[in-house]
Amino acid sequence: MEIPSSFDTPLSQVQLDLLKAFTKACRHSIVDMTTRAQSGHPGGSLSCLDYLAVLYAFVISQTGEDVVVSNGHISPGVYGVLAEMGYIPKKDVIEQFRKMGSIYEGHITRHVPGIEYGTGPLGIGVSVATGFALAQKIKKQNRTIYGLMGDGEAQEGQVYEMIQFAKKYQLNNFVLFVDYNKVQLTASLKDIMPTDILAIFKAGGFEVLECDAHDYNDIWRVLGEAKKVQDKPIVIIGNSIMGKGVELMEEAGAAYKSTWHGSTLKPDQAEAILEKLTLSHAEENLLTSFRAAIRWQPNAPYFPKALSFLKINIGTPLVYTAETLTDCRTAYGKALFDLAKLNPEILAITADLGGSVMTKFVQEEIPKQHFECGIAEQHMVSLSGGLSLKGFIPFCSTFGAFLSSRAKDQARVNDINQTNVKMVATHCGLSVGEDGPTHQAIDDMGSFLGLFNTMVIEPADPNQTDRIIRYIASHFGNFYVRMGRHKFPILTKEDGSPFFDENYQYVYGQCDLIRPGEDLTIAAMGAMVGEAFKAREELSKSHPDISVEIVAVSSLKQFDETLLKSIQKTQKIITLEDHNPYSGLGSQVARWLASKKIGVQDLKMMGVEHYQLSGKWNELYQKAGLSIEKIIENVLLVTSPGH
Repeated sequence: MEIPSSFDTPLSQVQLDLLKAFTKACRHSIVDMTTRAQSGHPGGSLSCLDYLAVLYAFVISQTGEDVVVSNGHISPGVYGVLAEMGYIPKKDVIEQFRKMGSIYEGHITRHVPGIEYGTGPLGIGVSVATGFALAQKIKKQNRTIYGLMGDGEAQEGQVYEMIQFAKKYQLNNFVLFVDYNKVQLTASLKDIMPTDILAIFKAGGFEVLECDAHDYNDIWRVLGEAKKVQDKPIVIIGNSIMGKGVELMEEAGAAYKSTWHGSTLKPDQAEAILEKLTLSHAEENLLTSFRAAIRWQPNAPYFPKALSFLKINIGTPLVYTAETLTDCRTAYGKALFDLAKLNPEILAITADLGGSVMTKFVQEEIPKQHFECGIAEQHMVSLSGGLSLKGFIPFCSTFGAFLSSRAKDQARVNDINQTNVKMVATHCGLSVGEDGPTHQAIDDMGSFLGLFNTMVIEPADPNQTDRIIRYIASHFGNFYVRMGRHKFPILTKEDGSPFFDENYQYVYGQCDLIRPGEDLTIAAMGAMVGEAFKAREELSKSHPDISVEIVAVSSLKQFDETLLKSIQKTQKIITLEDHNPYSGLGSQVARWLASKKIGVQDLKMMGVEHYQLSGKWNELYQKAGLSIEKIIENVLLVTSPGH
């Protein structure tokens, strides 16, 4: 079998016969696996199959270029194609599709060889694909990234965010195929949400091409045209029919009915169809001949161990003196700038907030390592996921209220894909001040507690911020680092020198004993560590007989022996956080103690328990019951005799 060497020449009859056999076999697999599972999405799998067949058989088989399927529910089509390519065992796919314990999940997953990113929620994959494309541009590699999405998917706002970004950065190495079958889950596009796909992409600055998605030569032609575009991203609108190639399904698809979007054939319906789709010996021989001409084979899926060390230059940590009054976000920006200077794979990414989240230092001095997404937090996080799987270490930053809520879905899908994204959020908690409750992120840590492959951290001062940023840059995994907006003093040792000095080394989950004590433990996070320190100083003047121990906690997900020993010693604890205690430090410490079957005499949770209005950070702390006076009041209450 001869693989076509040029897009300029129409496909030969032998090549067309090969594609007919290839797609016939795939359709057999799609019907077989979905019927056996009595679950899945055959309609869209069949409508985009001819495009996938041409792309994989005659392009990917030779180049190994990346394909990102954003409409992950068409997994039967994707698995069918990968099986015919010989990349995965066909028998296993058909028998194990959507079965317990199988890697052949209902939506495509990165556990399957040949799949670069697992998708499901619509709109995410197209942004990931631009991350792949941007990575190739940065590396100056002449490789095309192929994306695929459904037409109804264009209703997702993230798709618009992606369009703007792809045009801005002239991702002419990005070819997106839209399966334009004009049917979505519950009805036709026209009935659900009339969507002018061509106009959307044309207005967004894409080169818009069209093809008959069931004509192999027309698909080949349009792929060739896409290769010639020099200055903009490309979208191919593939006019298709849902259920194409299976008569019963195709009839409904041609009438724009959604009958077979997510419904499968009954076994008695499938029997005759499967027989009709069974390959002849001649067709089998064609496929065997074709497989011998395949040059590229996918690598086995690889998932680095969380927190494994990444070989980068972390530089020399900055030390802020005890006299310094600054904020953690500035320390973040300077540490990131230092890392970016030393490591070209470190990228700073933001959403119109470079000056606020302090990625501006990279933007001003190393613009080629800074990328602006505009007000598009969802795209930013998915883009970062794509970049991280292509050898880059992206730091994406915005306000905590946006990163943890608006882009939660995108962070969750990155988490499932076990990417390596560093999410750094500023302006968290009441520290943001006058912006009011919409911007006062007091539940952001809770957003990430349920993500199994994402570590959460909050630094206690600028010095610890510097060490934490260098740590997450040099350790694999997704991280969410939160910090407030206001400036506050550097934490010090008893001798007045910086507590987190040049010898301090951060380890994930590490708790730090800021001041020793005997009567009560204050476990505090972030800026509240400094407030606890001030309260302890004031208390020592009026009640020198009360000995308070202060432990700085850095992560809600992991506590260490430092905190455990302190609590076991004092038996009384106050948790202190600029966050909602219901999904924050207070509840997590209580859960941790319960899991270890450790009882205490008293546990008091201090945090933000109600939405606050505008005000300066210290006024808001006062209003929310987090003032130094309130801390002292609670210390006296918890340590009082008989309490």
